[in-house]
Amino acid sequence: MYVGRDLAALTMEPKQEWQEKELGYFHYALSQSSPYLNAEGVTLLREINEEIKRRGGLSQDEATWTSGTHWVTD
Repeated sequence: MYVGRDLAALTMEPKQEWQEKELGYFHYALSQSSPYLNAEGVTLLREINEEIKRRGGLSQDEATWTSGTHWVTD
């Protein structure tokens, strides 16, 4: 669950100052609703995508079937 600043607060800041979790959450939310976005929403999603690419992608902080959340050494 996302706990952080809402979109109204974030639109007042440049995307370079957004935290990674904010970029990830709003990228997911806007991507899921993309068929219903107006031109402003599509522009916002494109800017978020560009910022994520500029940073080299998002890091994975959750476990998956093939990787855990931390390194295990024997």
